[in-house]
Order: sequence, then structure tokens, then C-alpha cells
Amino acid sequence: MSPRLPATAPGEDFYGHIVDALRAASVEFLLGGAFALRILTGIERDTKDFDLMIRPHDVDAALDACRQAGFHADYAFSHWLAKVHFGEHFIDLIYRAGNGLCEVDDVWFGKSSEAQVLGRTLRLAPPEEMIWQKAFIMERERFDGADVLHLLRSTASTLDWERLLDRFGEDWRVLLSHLVLFGYVYPRHRRDIPEAVMNSLMARLSSEEEPSETGLCRGTFLSRAQYLSDVERWGYRDAREGERARMTSQEIMAWTTAIDQMQRSR
Repeated sequence: MSPRLPATAPGEDFYGHIVDALRAASVEFLLGGAFALRILTGIERDTKDFDLMIRPHDVDAALDACRQAGFHADYAFSHWLAKVHFGEHFIDLIYRAGNGLCEVDDVWFGKSSEAQVLGRTLRLAPPEEMIWQKAFIMERERFDGADVLHLLRSTASTLDWERLLDRFGEDWRVLLSHLVLFGYVYPRHRRDIPEAVMNSLMARLSSEEEPSETGLCRGTFLSRAQYLSDVERWGYRDAREGERARMTSQEIMAWTTAIDQMQRSR
């Protein structure tokens, strides 16, 4: 049975309870999601979840600490997400993105900052890593592009652009697409994106050679639902089946099976 928490602000009491339990168990975590976005951009959302970013090798210890505190906690999907429940509220323990990329590593923690949340001093996920992870979320029912642009609007002048470019790596086109949209959405802020960054990405675009890999679809890195026709019917190879995504074939199947059939774009 879950602990009895005060009737006032039960969500925040629950979040604080888990934060304290993880600290007592020496499990490191970073605050992400809507709470971190509010701190970095000023955008407020009514949410019943609380996102904590943790390293993959700490997940089992985190789940055990939450269970020891009296809460139901378990993996939701083995390749990226675990959850802790309390009534209508829940905490997401995130260690990768749903596409198998963007793993939480030591750099996330080394580049984090502090903020006062829930009456405690917590570490925030760095904006560079938040942009990196959110940039790939382009589902039919959820698109985090606005979050990316709001983060850029608020933090562009202080971002570690070299690290951001390195994070995207061969997925640099995803970053470029968001930067182009940023200039469209915020015409007055186009110059907030360093000229050297745009020039570098545009140079890559103009000098890019014909790919040696044919028949590959990277759309599944952007949406688990909208490119199923490509890999199931049209013969494209699912990019998640390569070495880059930390997903087994069974995890890809489980992630796909969880899609509401009505969300599939065929």
C-alpha cells in the first residue's frame, strides 16, 4: 500500500517523497520534463507527472528505493522508461529517449545546474541535452518542436553549441530543421543562433555526398507510428535495428505493439 500523503498538493508531496527516497539511496537524478522547462523558459503546464533523468545502470536501484518507500514502481518499457505511481500522479524515470537514442550519461550530470524545486535544491537537466532529446519527438499526437524552439529562445546565448552539435552527430539534419523553424517562428531572434553554427550545417548540406546506405528509413527515430508502413510494407530498413539505438528487436516490437491502432499512419 502506498504511503498516506497530505491531502494538500498530493502530487508535490509524492514527488518530494520520491526525491528524498532516491537521495537516501544515493541514486543520482536530474529534473527534466515540464518542471525543468518551466524553470528554463517560464512556460507553465498543468501536469500530473514529474520527470527524473537517471543513468541506465541506476534504474534498478531507483526502482528498489521507490518500492522500499511504499510505492508501486516498475519498468514501463525496458529500453527507456520506468514509472512510479501514486493515484493519478506518477514519476517518469527516463534513461533514454523512446527511439533508443539520447542516453543519459555522465555529461548530463557534469553540465547540470541547480534550482529550487519542491523546497529542495535539485539538479536540472542541461538545456543542450533537453533540446537533443526533444528534437526527435515528432509523433502524430505529440510534437516537441515548440519546446525545442522555446528552449532556444531562452538559452541560445549561453548554449554550448559545440556540445550540442556533437550530441546530434550524424543526426545533424534534425537539429538544422529545428534551427530553420526557429528563424521562421522568431524572425527577430534569427541572429541568436550563431552564424558559425548555421554556416557549418548549411555547408554540410550543400556538400553532402550521395549516401552509401540505401533502403534505410530513419523516420522511426522521429515517430514510432508514422513510418511503420515504410518498414512493414515498403521494404525500408528500420534505423532502430542498427547499433546506434539501444533497442532489441523484442523492445522494438513491444514499443510498436503499445501504439493505439488508430494512431498508425498507413
